[in-house]
Parts: sequence; structure tokens; C-alpha cells
Amino acid sequence: MKLVIIEPLGVEKEKLLALAEEKLEGKVEIVYYDTRVTDTETLIERAKDADILAFSNLPFKKEVLEHCDNLKMISVAFTGVDHVAMDYCRERGILVSNCAGYSNTAVPELVFGMVLNLYRYIIECNQAVREGKDKTGLVGQELEGKKFGIIGMGAIGTRTAQLARAFGCEVYGYNRSPRETEGVTMTDMDTLLRECDIVSLHVPLTEQTKGLIGEAQLRLMKPNAILVNTARGPVVDSQALAAALEEGRIAGAAVDVFETEPPISEDHPLLKAPRLLATPHVAFATKEALYKRAVIVFVNIACYLDGKPQNVM
Repeated sequence: MKLVIIEPLGVEKEKLLALAEEKLEGKVEIVYYDTRVTDTETLIERAKDADILAFSNLPFKKEVLEHCDNLKMISVAFTGVDHVAMDYCRERGILVSNCAGYSNTAVPELVFGMVLNLYRYIIECNQAVREGKDKTGLVGQELEGKKFGIIGMGAIGTRTAQLARAFGCEVYGYNRSPRETEGVTMTDMDTLLRECDIVSLHVPLTEQTKGLIGEAQLRLMKPNAILVNTARGPVVDSQALAAALEEGRIAGAAVDVFETEPPISEDHPLLKAPRLLATPHVAFATKEALYKRAVIVFVNIACYLDGKPQNVM
């Protein structure tokens, strides 16, 4: 069988291939590509003979997959699989596994980096010093005692709650399915949006969560509240968020994800909005998380080869 690792997975080539050999024990031929491409023609050329594919958040649509006659399994090096033509995979009987758990530490840590930047004006303070200025207009706020709301209480949301508690926050949570978490007051989403000083999103992108936070939801938030999105871009209506920031209806926002992968267009509405902290989809991207992710990718493949597939989507 042929495994095609169709793009770099964030781990040095030698280390990645050594890990693949260790976990797969020579059961597959491995083809590795050290460049990331997105055009359909090249993706087809790389993937067409694969029995197994491995890639991260590279868009993989039907027009590519329908040329992969031998394909039996995809090991997605990512938590979400909304970038994969899942309906077509199910139709073809192509098994798809994801990498649950690899970014459970990385994402919550960035959330608090973002919140602390917004609360303490860290970027602005750095610039002020370099421009010979003082702290005028840069007196911040403390996290302790703030109401911290988490929408989506899965593993990442739960870890975010633990860190929020460590900072001395009152933690509130909302989850579509019933879930109880120690130290978290579970409530409905509207109440959470109305009451919380900080709202952090940790939901997958589905038909139900697309546009989850729009104008109506933003109008529920307090004028001193901030919104953090490290989930998926389309979960938030960017135009509505930009308007809320421009009109001062919320105090700030931090966004790591957009409708498309960065680089994003210069005319994206959020780039012109005040008090908007933007990062280029890096919440998951730590050295530790990327190595954990690679381990899960190859363990998923090994389990599939042994007839015991796991993390199946």
C-alpha cells in the first residue's frame, strides 16, 4: 500500500519520516512532499495513486478525490474535517480519521495570550516604548473576577475553563448537548453572551454553527465585553463583528481564523476594525502540538492497517 503525505505537517522531514517508520513498521510505501500546493491539477497528480493520504487543513474536494481510484483512508492532521469532501468520502467508503486532542493545550494558551493582549495593551505598550511615549491611555484591566464565557465545552473548551479558573475568573459555559464541568456554570448561549466580560468560541464548523455569532448575538454582549474566536472563521459573521467594533458595541475582539486560510484579502472588514487583534491561524501551531499531531496521524493509520480504525469521522 502507498501512503502519500501530501504536504509538510510542521515537523522536520527526517523526524517525521522516522516517526512514520516507527509507527507503521514498514507496512506501507511512503511518499512525502515537502511543499504545500493548493491547485487541483497538482493535488490530483500527487494523490492519484495513493491508498492512504495524510494532510492537515489543505482543502480536499470531490474534484480531487474522484481521481484517487485506490484511496481507502485519509488521516487528517487536524481536528476539524470541514475542508474535506466528507459526503463523497462516505459515498466511496473512504475512511477519514482526524487528530483529536493534539491542540488541547496550544489553543487555550493562545486564547489567554490574546485576552491578556487586549486587556493589558501589550502590543500598544511595546510600540509606545519604541516611540518614546509613556503609559498614557494604556492602563489595562485584570482578569481576576471577570466573567469568562465559553461556547463549546469539548476538550479545548474544558481546558480553557481550567485556565480561566486559574486566573480567578467566574466561568460560564454553553454546549449544545448537556455537559457538566467542574467549576463551570452551564447556561444558555444568550445568557452567556449577555453576562460575560469575555466570550471564547470553541465549536466545530457545521451547518448548525455557521454564522453562530451574528449581529443579533453581538448586540446581546456588553459594551465592555471582548470576543475571542480560535474555532473556525465562518462561525462568526465578520461584517457584523466589524460593525460592532466600529460602533463601540463591544470593547474588542481577537480572531485567529477567517473565512479562508491566511493570507487574507487586504479589504477584509475585520482588518479595518478598531480593537481587533488578528493572528494568522496559529492557535494550534506549537512545536509540541505539531509533534503530537504527527504521532496521532501515524497511529490512526497503523490502527486502520490493523483493522481497528480510530478517530473515525
